Amino acid sequence: MILEGLTATLVTTWPVMTEASYLLQSRMGRQDACRFLALYHQGLYEIIDLSATDLQSMVVLMEKYVDLPMDLADALLAVLAEQLGHGRILSTDLRDFQTYRWKNHHPFQNLLLPDN
Repeated sequence: MILEGLTATLVTTWPVMTEASYLLQSRMGRQDACRFLALYHQGLYEIIDLSATDLQSMVVLMEKYVDLPMDLADALLAVLAEQLGHGRILSTDLRDFQTYRWKNHHPFQNLLLPDN
């Protein structure tokens, strides 16, 4: 699995964990989904909780990007980028994250894309 070679701790959210687990299980199998979830205990990633303020910010973003549309997990990643002060992400959502902006004008840098 690609994540097992990383040395830095990743930051994620529960909606992203739900989507990633579903995709892994449906496309690669239960064993890979379980291995991904087990990486949490190895310290590969930290899960950030959603606050009431985050939810308000997410609604604003979801309304702004209604034409795409922006889903819950994407909106929370955009809010998290604003909190962290950078837009470096790992996402299989290649189209939408080329359109989304954090802090209204900063593009995301998808680390899964070779030209980033």
